[in-house]
Amino acid sequence: MSIPQLCEIAMLCLFGCSWPFNIAKALRAKTAKGKSIGFELLVFIGYIVGLFGKLYAYKQTGVLAYSTWFYIADILMVTIDLILYFVNANRDRVAARA
Repeated sequence: MSIPQLCEIAMLCLFGCSWPFNIAKALRAKTAKGKSIGFELLVFIGYIVGLFGKLYAYKQTGVLAYSTWFYIADILMVTIDLILYFVNANRDRVAARA
């Protein structure tokens, strides 16, 4: 594995470390207040583009980079956080009506 690949995996791991904390906070808070859906969507799209690049390289070379699995893990965590955003935003709307 090359230095650039190790650096990419380290970056994905370090970014990925923040998502479990964000998910736990969303579960505890039960509100979407203070969350930025725009930011989360940009991050999600960024991970999707990165994953696409890895899959495209795999199609060209037949070699699947190890970092592909870290993109998938980060995408799953952001997806969970996005789902929680919409669940909590709905709770906020229901609470505002009451």
